[in-house]
Amino acid sequence: MSRKKAVVAMSGGVDSSTALALLKEQGYECIGVSMQLWDYSRKELENEAGSGATAGSCCSLDDIHDARRVAESLGVPFYVINVEDAFSREVVDYFVSSYSSGSTPNPCIKCNQILKFEVLLKKAIGLEADYLATGHYARIERAPWGMRLLKGADHSKDQSYFLFTMTQAQLGRILFPLGNLTKPEVRELARSLSIRTSEKAESQEICFVEEPSYAEFLSARVPNAPGDIVDMEGRVLGRHRGLFNYTIGQRKGLNLSGGPFYVLDIAVPSNRVVVGAADRLFSSGLTAVDVNWIDPEAMEKARGGKLTAAAKIRYRHQEAPCIIKTLPDGSIEVVFDKPQKAITPGQAVVIYDGDEVLGGGWIREAIK
Repeated sequence: MSRKKAVVAMSGGVDSSTALALLKEQGYECIGVSMQLWDYSRKELENEAGSGATAGSCCSLDDIHDARRVAESLGVPFYVINVEDAFSREVVDYFVSSYSSGSTPNPCIKCNQILKFEVLLKKAIGLEADYLATGHYARIERAPWGMRLLKGADHSKDQSYFLFTMTQAQLGRILFPLGNLTKPEVRELARSLSIRTSEKAESQEICFVEEPSYAEFLSARVPNAPGDIVDMEGRVLGRHRGLFNYTIGQRKGLNLSGGPFYVLDIAVPSNRVVVGAADRLFSSGLTAVDVNWIDPEAMEKARGGKLTAAAKIRYRHQEAPCIIKTLPDGSIEVVFDKPQKAITPGQAVVIYDGDEVLGGGWIREAIK
């Protein structure tokens, strides 16, 4: 019987390196693959010219070198796949356009959705691999109706929130070798296997933003139109430095007397930032678009307006009990048992039943 073949997505960090070592140890025929996200020669020239623009800390040139050396040490073939155009179009442009429209994006989800589980999975199939493997802390289990996506065993590192867009077809071709391990166990395993990245620090959250702040990155790409900061009655309290500098729930950087004030709304048509007291940040629910259901039973219950579950409105949010129903336009309405703070358009709402990811969507608006 021939061995199963797995293409392993390698970012150059300890997680993907350990995932590769585990699969090789388990008898898989492995191929290591890294994604080239930037034209590194161009970036190096820009840096020498003092532009400050650099490749991100995830999948940078140094990371690719680390991934290659790990693969070589394990006797595994290694390739670099150029995905610059897709990354620029699907992740960076999305990030910029979201802020331009007053939304707060989550580029990590888009990177997983488009680059890893569409582009890279297609490449893996082209290499006649049975699976694409990644270093995500999440689990996949088989159910009578298909594949279930579950939280990682290490809830402090769980990354299932970033994976809600996955389809049944994708889940059937994906491996998460670290899903049942904790981060300390992964580090210790990497040390025991003499993996060179065993002590490597975590990469930053947004890999392509290396400037001191998102605002500096965006200021070079989004027209900067200062405007008024107003209260809920429309009274002008101050001036903002461009809408992309602000997000729902923000308190710092407003430079207003009195208060404390929090950002309640990014009003793009009037170019205004609306602020108010902390208690005005709470909303009873939300609507979300571009919904993806992983569990078909949950989808049917939502169509009947009777899905009782829990939902996370951002990665570090504790999921909160709610009732979900599908609206006529295919979007969903999520009504929480208790009001939730700083529901932000552009972020993802991910729906859970215990450890299982039922589905999710992109927040369109909060329901007061």
